[in-house]
Amino acid sequence: MTAKDAPQVSVIIPTFNEHENVELLYHELTSSLDPCQRSFELVFVDDGSTDGTKERLRQLAATDPRIKLVFFRRNYGQTAAMQAGIHHADGEYLVTIDGDLQNDPRDIPIMINKLEEGFDLVHGWRKNRKDALISRKLPSRMANWLISKVTDFPIHDLGCTLKVMRREIAENIELYGEMHRFIPILAHQLGARSAEVVTHHRARQFGETKYGIGRTFRVILDLITVKYMLKYFASPMKLFGWLGIWVAAIGLLAAASTGAMKVFAGVDLTGNPLTLLSILSIILSVQFVSLGLIGEVCARIYFSKEDRRTYHVRELVNFDLEPSSLPFRKVG
Repeated sequence: MTAKDAPQVSVIIPTFNEHENVELLYHELTSSLDPCQRSFELVFVDDGSTDGTKERLRQLAATDPRIKLVFFRRNYGQTAAMQAGIHHADGEYLVTIDGDLQNDPRDIPIMINKLEEGFDLVHGWRKNRKDALISRKLPSRMANWLISKVTDFPIHDLGCTLKVMRREIAENIELYGEMHRFIPILAHQLGARSAEVVTHHRARQFGETKYGIGRTFRVILDLITVKYMLKYFASPMKLFGWLGIWVAAIGLLAAASTGAMKVFAGVDLTGNPLTLLSILSIILSVQFVSLGLIGEVCARIYFSKEDRRTYHVRELVNFDLEPSSLPFRKVG
């Protein structure tokens, strides 16, 4: 597809077992975008669905060439689906939206207009969220508060998938793990100008949520990574050097204390279990944290420099590409 033929807007929709929602979402998206007088495409990324979602998507793609389908070989997660959608989208403006109908497509034109005021990314805020208080809303509020404090990035709702961003920003954001929820923060790190707008949120009509409370722990681990990347990625010694100084100070203090106990009280501290435990705990904690952070840096180098992906595509539908240029089968 040439730059002249490329659509202005690409809507990226990760789906996983949403066979009751995809057709309704398609009609809502087209009815919201058609009046905008902007060319658009809909990039559905199926994350290994097993409930008939693939068949519904094929039926839609057969009737509308603006629909592009990316089928994963198995379930890789929402972040991988988001990355695949960004990689295969052709639009100048990239929109990400959930496939469960809880985001309102009518908010997309408003967000695009906001983007054109001079912003690089506009992210939604589900101010009146239609979810369960204890299992969804309260943990989300706590997580957003914690992430905002840790990263010094003021935001109300990092969990809202509905976002509009410029292509040049989206293509430079590296996504893996659970990083899709940190897109505004990662974009801010790149110098993007961001804005937050209140969006509508609707109760789920069909199916059930694919994400439980267990993802909270993965988000916390990714938050540690994001904080490291934001503050210490360019100069790791600022972190590990200070850790070394503090550990050395603790060691010197412990050595002085044991020496004083030996000299003034005559206590034999050889093999003292508490002393050995404290030293071993400090060493192990520094080693584990260091290995984890080094591993994250190695992962970024691996995926960005070698152009490797965290997912594998089985098939593409309605893409104007030569089969020889694809490492997988093309249909449509």
